[in-house]
Amino acid sequence: MTSKLLSSYTIKGLTLKNRIVMAPMCMYSSEHDDGLLNDFHMIHYASRAIGQVGLIIVEATAISPEGRISHRDLGIWDDAHVEGFTKLTNLVKEHGCKIGIQLAHAGRKATVTGDILAPSPLAFDENSKTPKEMTKDDILATVEAFKRGAERASRAGFDVIEIHAAHGYLIHEFLSPITNQRSDEYGGSIENRYRLLRDVIEAIKEVWDGPLLVRVSASDYHEEGLTPDDFVTMGRWMKDKGVDLIDVSSGGLIPKGVRSYPGYQVPFSEKIKHGVDIATGAVGLITTPLHAEEILQNERADLIFLGRELLRDPYWPRTAAKELREKIDAPKQYERGWL
Repeated sequence: MTSKLLSSYTIKGLTLKNRIVMAPMCMYSSEHDDGLLNDFHMIHYASRAIGQVGLIIVEATAISPEGRISHRDLGIWDDAHVEGFTKLTNLVKEHGCKIGIQLAHAGRKATVTGDILAPSPLAFDENSKTPKEMTKDDILATVEAFKRGAERASRAGFDVIEIHAAHGYLIHEFLSPITNQRSDEYGGSIENRYRLLRDVIEAIKEVWDGPLLVRVSASDYHEEGLTPDDFVTMGRWMKDKGVDLIDVSSGGLIPKGVRSYPGYQVPFSEKIKHGVDIATGAVGLITTPLHAEEILQNERADLIFLGRELLRDPYWPRTAAKELREKIDAPKQYERGWL
């Protein structure tokens, strides 16, 4: 049987050489509170491109200074960020890898100084700052910041944009009834809670015509929270607005531990994929090539997003090829040691 994991995949005219995706993972390594890339980021991402990953998605990148998780997050809120990202995209593409960026706002989980923003003034936990409830002007400014971030990502040469709507950050906070207690048009019904994400998608589409992904947390693991069924509903709305793939994660909204095990989020991906009829990415403790292959062969997802496994092994695609008894191209400089 031909490996699906190592087969090419085309999404909105962009062809990936395989279905292995480096998931966005914050490195907290910007050095001067300015959101700029440095040598570490160049080495970190380029090494996975040399390792033959099909698509790299750069870590959560803040669309505004107050939207950072930490002072050491990458940013894309200023034109000064474009130069570093352009260098990175060129570096990664030299090795036949495609590259995307995750645009993000941390909401109430931001730990920066000054006011932090959220749909409602509810702190994440007893050790966290109470956020300021966003006004409509704040919401409009945030939508505009996502749009400007997408514009800069386009100028920097990214192939893919992913909107971060998961893990308890701002957009997820609007989506969930646990954290969204507003009484205006951005709160209450599922349609209203979805409104910010809808507005962000529409704004980005004004300046971006490449593949657009959305990362979601398909379950809040709470009886009053979001469920995969909610994301079947919202997934249909996303698809109608031009979203090409939903990257399916879970949790992060509340300080509650999630019982994780290999593939624990794959059923969420499968449900959304078939319930919406949209491409999905599976993520979460997928560590072995055979497991990844099973997910794809059984049409439970279209792409495999790897996180910690690619931290351990930047050349995991080669590991996968050996285990699946397939051939994968080697970087020319590594040919003598690749087989």
